Amino acid sequence: MVDYPAVEEALDESAVLPDYSGACTTHIVPALLRPASSAPLPSWMPAPVTGARQVVLLVLDGLGWLQLQRLSTVAPTMAAMHGGPITTVVPSTTATALTSIATGLPPSEHGVVGYRIEVRGEVLNVLRWSTATGDARRRIRPSTFQPVPAFLGSATPVVARAEFAQSGFTEAHLRGARHVGYRTTSTLVVEVRRLMAAGEPFVYAYYDGVDKVAHEYGLGEHFAAEIAHTDRLVGDLLGVLPDGAVLLVTADHGQVDVGGRIRRLGPAVGGLLKGQSGEGRFRWLHALPGTAADLLAAASEAHGGEAWVVPVEQVRDEQWLGPVLTHAAAGRLGDVALVARGPVSFDDPADTGPFELISRHGSITAEEMLVPLLAAPSR
Repeated sequence: MVDYPAVEEALDESAVLPDYSGACTTHIVPALLRPASSAPLPSWMPAPVTGARQVVLLVLDGLGWLQLQRLSTVAPTMAAMHGGPITTVVPSTTATALTSIATGLPPSEHGVVGYRIEVRGEVLNVLRWSTATGDARRRIRPSTFQPVPAFLGSATPVVARAEFAQSGFTEAHLRGARHVGYRTTSTLVVEVRRLMAAGEPFVYAYYDGVDKVAHEYGLGEHFAAEIAHTDRLVGDLLGVLPDGAVLLVTADHGQVDVGGRIRRLGPAVGGLLKGQSGEGRFRWLHALPGTAADLLAAASEAHGGEAWVVPVEQVRDEQWLGPVLTHAAAGRLGDVALVARGPVSFDDPADTGPFELISRHGSITAEEMLVPLLAAPSR
């Protein structure tokens, strides 16, 4: 047993860690792009993918497996597809999980270890590629920060919102891909149809509507309406696929409705902090020099009832972010992980946005960690 600095938090049965050796989002792209002669498709890959001449991988940002199951009646197309749940990565957040899907690597290797990452004394917002001082693309170059090319180095066409094409995050996680921009979901379908008709063997498509609606409105009627809309999008894509093609649907993470349950860090915790990174449901606490053990104890006492509070050593030893931790990735972690167990979010005054997020993600609950992997052939 490892002797952690002060408090060791045993994970209870509600925790879900990634299956990095098996049914995990990290293995989707490698399974699809490696030559069929090198290895058969894994058993967890939905049956329609076997023998497909062309594959469209549609990533639906924010669509967890458990949320889809609860709303299966408004999503008949996806409910009828072959497949089931697989795990995403830790933390279960967009920046980290999309990078893992595209590169085929766990976060411990690609190094995008969260939505907000401490870099040389600053906190980088990965999705905006900015710090408190503004645009960081020149000071923190995306291609250096995350040097692994996407899609095993192939020039895969990526159908994503046109406005994402020039972003720092796109450069970091989709480098080498061919960007095909869309403006609305109807044009997403048109672009996929054109690429399929041109004979592309593999197309990656990304839609972010589910996550946007969940963040702003929670998991109520607006979310249900968005799931119904997304299901129609899936049906439209199936309708434009040529014979022999398959649509494969997955997601980067699920959701937890936290509402107004925002927790401020206890005073004893705040007094030991150099800063925070991560996000509301997976906060990295960075300790003042020499105070890591005290910070772990204080955070456990203040927040242990609603969160897993674990030292960075435990995160490393239990391989939450992957089995091989690079030097670069290790240097981007904090000292204590504050990982929400209940439907709460932990506040960081520096982590701001245009509105208060109602639904959130990042933690290791089943709601956030289980995502669909579903497939159907062309209609």
